[in-house]
Amino acid sequence: MKNITKSFFYLIIIGGFSGLIYWIIQKGKMLEVGRNVVPHYIENGYLDEFKTSMMHNLQHPLAILLAQIITIILVARFFGWVSRKIGQPTVIGEMVAGIVLGPSLIGMYFPEFSGMLFPKDSLGNLQFLSQIGLILFMFVIGMELDLKVLKNKAHDAVVISHASIIIPFSLGLGLAYFIYHSFAPQGVEFISFGLFLGIAMSITAFPVLAGIVRERGIHKTKLGAIVITCAAADDITAWCILAAVIAIVKAGSLTGSLYVIVLAVIYVMLMLKVVRPFLKKVGDLSSTKESLSKPVVAIFFLTLLLSAYASELIGIHALFGAFLAGAIMPENNKFRSIFIEKIEDVSVVVLLPLFFVFTGLRTQIGLINDPYLWKVTGVIILVAVAGKFFGSTFAAKIVGHSWKDSLSIGTLMNTRGLMELVVLNIGYDLGVLSTEIFTMMVIMALVTTFMTGPALDLINYIFRDKLTIIPEEISSKGKYKILISFVSPDKGKTLLKVANSLVKKQGGNTIVTAMHLSLTSEMHSFDVKDQEKEAFLPVVSESERLNQKITTLFKVSNDIDSEVTETANHGEYDLLLVGLGHSIFEGTLLGKVLGFTTRIINPDRLIDKITGKEGLFENSPFDERTRQIVTNSKMPVGILVDKKLEEIDRVFMPIFAKEDGFLIEFAQKLIHNNGSQITVLDDVGEARSTRDIQEAVRAIEQIAPNHIMMMQERTIKKEFLEQQDLMIISLESWKKLIDSHSTWLNNTPSVLIIKP
Repeated sequence: MKNITKSFFYLIIIGGFSGLIYWIIQKGKMLEVGRNVVPHYIENGYLDEFKTSMMHNLQHPLAILLAQIITIILVARFFGWVSRKIGQPTVIGEMVAGIVLGPSLIGMYFPEFSGMLFPKDSLGNLQFLSQIGLILFMFVIGMELDLKVLKNKAHDAVVISHASIIIPFSLGLGLAYFIYHSFAPQGVEFISFGLFLGIAMSITAFPVLAGIVRERGIHKTKLGAIVITCAAADDITAWCILAAVIAIVKAGSLTGSLYVIVLAVIYVMLMLKVVRPFLKKVGDLSSTKESLSKPVVAIFFLTLLLSAYASELIGIHALFGAFLAGAIMPENNKFRSIFIEKIEDVSVVVLLPLFFVFTGLRTQIGLINDPYLWKVTGVIILVAVAGKFFGSTFAAKIVGHSWKDSLSIGTLMNTRGLMELVVLNIGYDLGVLSTEIFTMMVIMALVTTFMTGPALDLINYIFRDKLTIIPEEISSKGKYKILISFVSPDKGKTLLKVANSLVKKQGGNTIVTAMHLSLTSEMHSFDVKDQEKEAFLPVVSESERLNQKITTLFKVSNDIDSEVTETANHGEYDLLLVGLGHSIFEGTLLGKVLGFTTRIINPDRLIDKITGKEGLFENSPFDERTRQIVTNSKMPVGILVDKKLEEIDRVFMPIFAKEDGFLIEFAQKLIHNNGSQITVLDDVGEARSTRDIQEAVRAIEQIAPNHIMMMQERTIKKEFLEQQDLMIISLESWKKLIDSHSTWLNNTPSVLIIKP
């Protein structure tokens, strides 16, 4: 009765007021008499009016900006993927994406499309939005600096860092002397041109360097610690010098800039002595997500914006203020991690690519159309590498590092990346750098960042101390080795239970490795150790409860699915266990449409389609990561669909084809090590008709006759499935169940899908 009343009320309200609205509109039309109102559709017709409206909407500044953002994100993600696949930092791909979308490629070959997507009058909006992204990013960079480490290792770090700044700075100034007449813009003083070229030569990209150090697993070594500290010291020093250089350029002379520098010093002292203690008190009271309320977040954001605003007013650029605001944030690592999470995704994924593309729109490689200009570009790259690489290497050797470590420090400090583009754009905006020299310097930034990985590989090869992909204790031959790769600690505990049930009684003849991987973009230099500890604590506790010895392996990677398969393949594991992540494209019409779209825009799926691997996974609920791991692993892979797996006492094992015979080996392991009760379903008679399967089952029956049972029923009752702890099934058979929309899928217990 209540539902009928609600429906009746709804119809009365909607119908009655809709009629009232229509009546008012009709009455209102009478008011138009004598006011010369001519309806648009009478003049142009409905279709023309619609077309005119659509064109107006497409040309609206907001529509253009949104189209630009969508295009930029898609292109940046694609080139970032390509960059990761060739072993380079994502930032390389994003830098290339910016150049591709600019006049160097799209603008040259598709000028009409470029003009429509990036009209000149829209570039102002793109620039300001990209600057907001940079301000947020520099705030994050400031927070990522671990000042405690800087204090502890200050002596060596300061010597190496300052040498790596003063040497390339001097070489850059010397280079400016020779190219000033040819490339400096008209009306720009030599001191302005020379100082900007010097600072551009001396910058190091702290975030890219930190990412490379973590990816290569050297963040725990002495080399990793010293190079991170050097980069942090370099960042602080370089930004202070840059602030002074900007002041000099804006003032026009060294003397005129003294007022700006004095104001800047006062501003920095206020931030350190007044604002920082206040923020520390606020941070101490707000070190958890629950206590970090909106008013508290507002305080920190206001600090960021006021700091950026103050530094812009003083004349040393808003980015310096953002960087300093991040550096004085409370030193509580947990607080910094929480706060970074709040702003990093938006700034890095959405806003930062806008900066790369805006830089690309200014980069005109077509201007470097003469052998002489390419020679000058080569000289710029040579000077940049000579100053930064050799300066850092020489300083590191002097303070007592080995040749290998010194060369590695020099190589890493030569990484420029995003920070170089920031400096170049500031110089371009101030009119100090011409389009030609700006383009040459962007090429230099790309080359010096790209060469870091290969140079480190070469150094490791020369000194025959190449970093191993797997720990030495895992590489032993003749033992049954299982690798567990988990994302969350809870999944890691469940996967460990499965591994333990397979090897429990084999003692020293087995090695179980628990591996946790984190994305480089989600890790920060100050919380690597904390993250590793948190990830493994529950898994280690579970291993102690099960009395199962494990080896832990923590890695930071830019490409997790490739890292999993590379570690498993190089470690020559006998079994890889992973948890199933469900595809985000399943369950809704929009999801299916998006899933189809990813086949076009997802490079991995396109490659698999061409090579013929895609067919195995069509309509699969596997997420992309699981799909790639299964495709590229050379050993058996177990994919666990966890439905609160507690025990593995009763196991159900369907055999639908003779190729499923390999599952009997897992049955034997579970019976021997865990005493499990195995029920083998042979509904189509494959087990009875296949000799190898028959012999394997008989061998188990002779040793443990009460632990294995054959079933031939075609219809499996729900009650039977509910009594089972685990179902083990081959990947091919699981695929058949998915395709046939089997009712089993609704009633199965936890499932271990095995690819042989």
